[in-house]
Amino acid sequence: MTTSPLRLLIADDHAVVRAGLRALLDGEPDFDVVAEAGSGEEAVLLAVGLAPDVVLMDLRFVGTDAGIDGVEAVRRLTAEAPGTVVVMLTSYSGHADVVRALEAGARGYVLKAGPPEELFQAVRAAAAGGMGLAAEVVEHLVGRVISPSPGVTEREREVVRLMADGHSNRSIAQSLYLSEATVKTHLVRIYRKLGVDNRAAAVSEAVRRGLLELM
Repeated sequence: MTTSPLRLLIADDHAVVRAGLRALLDGEPDFDVVAEAGSGEEAVLLAVGLAPDVVLMDLRFVGTDAGIDGVEAVRRLTAEAPGTVVVMLTSYSGHADVVRALEAGARGYVLKAGPPEELFQAVRAAAAGGMGLAAEVVEHLVGRVISPSPGVTEREREVVRLMADGHSNRSIAQSLYLSEATVKTHLVRIYRKLGVDNRAAAVSEAVRRGLLELM
């Protein structure tokens, strides 16, 4: 009995990346790339219209027409195209990014730097109703459970609060009577504890964990 190939939609803001992924995926006999999208909004529109089995979704879209990010696109797809599953395909492996994507409804999370077979397995697993997670992502999540990072200190919360208010490193240093070098050290520790790699993600994760409230 012959089964129909899985119908895939690629959503990435780089045309070269989309072309490379299409060539890679079309090389698998059970995959059929039916469309490409250059933004989160376009991915949602195409998915609603074409009803692909799986959407390969980038996490972040850049440029003046970037619009919604991959996580918001997942939320919309989950509501508007419930028959389609989403596998995140991204360069970002931070704990907060992974958790946000999975909580939004993604059924897989794969890194662009990983081996092609890992991507293929994730797509097939998600399409079959399972979870398709890269080995590195699984190890990272398990590691957080087995060896959770130490809690954020009160001083680090103060730094995050000031970041949330838009203060620069210099302004934070002046407000807390610290050197800029000390502020940078606090930022490194905050990023590590929250599993993020930038200021915006640190603030978002701190809010999610209840470490501060944004007015």
